[in-house]
Amino acid sequence: MDSGEAGSRLNTLLMAAGQAPLDHETTAKFESYLSLFVRWNQRLNLSAIRDEEGILSRHFIESIAAARALPRGIGTLLDFGSGAGLPGIPIALCRPEIAVTLAESQSKKAAFLQEAVRVLAIGTEVYAARAEALRAVFDCVILRAVDKMPKAVAAAVRLLAPAGWLALMTTGAELDPLRSAAGAQILWGEPVMLPFGNDRILALGQRVDFAG
Repeated sequence: MDSGEAGSRLNTLLMAAGQAPLDHETTAKFESYLSLFVRWNQRLNLSAIRDEEGILSRHFIESIAAARALPRGIGTLLDFGSGAGLPGIPIALCRPEIAVTLAESQSKKAAFLQEAVRVLAIGTEVYAARAEALRAVFDCVILRAVDKMPKAVAAAVRLLAPAGWLALMTTGAELDPLRSAAGAQILWGEPVMLPFGNDRILALGQRVDFAG
């Protein structure tokens, strides 16, 4: 599909999922992101999903829904193990008030992220190393499809600012082990169902530091 058709299809899918369509400028950014994603995916294996329709419905819609469900007041966010920029780039596009950092240790994927940030002209940082090595803390750390997810979740908690949010894009079946990995200092709310996924959820937990 051409870029205009892709943008129209994306907004049609959003409305089918009960989500508001994107404005013209943001739609155009997602069209550019899709085009870049498809080209680089042919040689880098950014995702096992190759077709544009699958990328729109599986990756983009889920990431947009997650971006919109994040609490207000988040100033900084880390996409831990960003891969192809999901969900960090959609968050940067949909929530421009959030300063997003994309952490990706694989050099070729980090190069893709650098190019995507350049093409989309977004003020997003790319950290081309393991997220665990970061010394900064963030208002929110989000994880989606990260290898060794329980271990990554435990590391992500250490990167949270006081009262910061841990956001997990996962399935209901996988949630309990991830909550256990996060530890007692994360207070969880009710999961948010994500569109078009089998039992796909966004779980949001807030860091609570106990005195004494």
